[in-house]
Amino acid sequence: MAFFRTVTKLRSRLGQPSSLRDSVRCLQTQASSDLDLHSQLKELIPEQQERLKKLKKEHGKVQLGTITVDMVIGGMRGMTGLLWETSLLDPDEGIRFRGLSIPECQKVLPGATPGGEPLPEGLLWLLLTGKVPSKEQVDALSSELRSHAKVPDYVFKAIDALPVGAHPMTQFTTGVMALQVQSEFQKAYDKGIPKSRYWEPTYEDSLSLIAQLPVVASYVYRRIYKGGRMIPVDDSLDYGGNFAHLLGFDDHKMQELMRLYVTIHSDHEGGNVSAHTGHLVASALSDPFLSFAAALNGLAGPLHGLANQEVLLWIKSVVDECGENITKDQLKDYVWKTLNSGKVVPGFGHGVLRKTDPRYTCQREFALKHLPDDPLFQLVSKLYDVVPPILTELGKVKNPWPNVDAHSGVLLNHFGLTEARYFTVLFGVSRSIGIGSQLIWDRALGLPLERPKSVTMESLESFCKKAAS
Repeated sequence: MAFFRTVTKLRSRLGQPSSLRDSVRCLQTQASSDLDLHSQLKELIPEQQERLKKLKKEHGKVQLGTITVDMVIGGMRGMTGLLWETSLLDPDEGIRFRGLSIPECQKVLPGATPGGEPLPEGLLWLLLTGKVPSKEQVDALSSELRSHAKVPDYVFKAIDALPVGAHPMTQFTTGVMALQVQSEFQKAYDKGIPKSRYWEPTYEDSLSLIAQLPVVASYVYRRIYKGGRMIPVDDSLDYGGNFAHLLGFDDHKMQELMRLYVTIHSDHEGGNVSAHTGHLVASALSDPFLSFAAALNGLAGPLHGLANQEVLLWIKSVVDECGENITKDQLKDYVWKTLNSGKVVPGFGHGVLRKTDPRYTCQREFALKHLPDDPLFQLVSKLYDVVPPILTELGKVKNPWPNVDAHSGVLLNHFGLTEARYFTVLFGVSRSIGIGSQLIWDRALGLPLERPKSVTMESLESFCKKAAS
């Protein structure tokens, strides 16, 4: 449990700015100096396996809460029923990656330049090991990912079989399914690999998946919007910088945005649709490619990842009707018009959070630093003042505050990535880091097939009648 103790120590010291540097140095000293992530995991896994065995033996019958009818028919909201090691979502604080908040990650994870946005490779290392990596460890992981980034030609051919006008997520998921042909887990399973070693080919598959997704995603983007001309990988760039480059954006600020974007969209505990779907499908021992393709299909839904495209489209509809210099009173009228038509204001509210999403906040800080005069950013700022009071007045919304989707599209639009239909693909690339990390731990810990009990309305009615008598 050493890596959980080190994170706890770091969190306790982050409240003391003068000792922040010492905190990180202390944590990194306790961590292995080995640059190989696989070796780090191999050291950590036996201890965590014993930890889980002890938890089950000593506390397996401890009750975690009460299940109500509302939970059963209401999407299982508020029901605790899933082990997810890499992150934890607090309704008030927001997401914590291995115990670290987003602002803390921005402080301690290495950037491409001193003081820059965190490198996604650093977060991947953190999610897998619970340790804040050194810059040397992050650079080694960047190199390892680049070595896995070669995408077979048949993947592009599979995508090319679809109409160019097919939704970007359809093309992206098709590419991921085609990647499955190379699955090391499937090959190892067919050869009879012992269960205790399932995590090793899962690790190889997950890193290959994470590494190859920017190439596949950029191919989809260039095919649909840029005439099909691909851009080669730049071996001098990190994961986020290379993703921006592959899409066709070499502006330093856009590369910094992509590093931030991928990092904050990577993981949001295990109960959301994409994460839960990936875990569920993988629990049947489907390999990481099959599991993540399923997760992407969940992400493509309007109530999940597709929402980020809806936000920018709605904001642009405001500008089209009212102009960029819309007043707050005019904006109030437009919000009410949207709500009275039976629609929602996209980008506000969240299934778990009850405060402003920290992922929104860090994007706002990025905008204040890099694009304070952007008209759409200024409109987003006005929406923050206008929308929550209106939603509160309605009385039907538990969380009237903006979420991550309320801001991301405006930032991308500013740097030239204006195609809103593509935004969910960016989300999908990011989410592979969280789902892939947890899947490795699923196999390492030997987590079982997921199989909850379902009921009929008749059985619920019968149960409730007996309970009332």
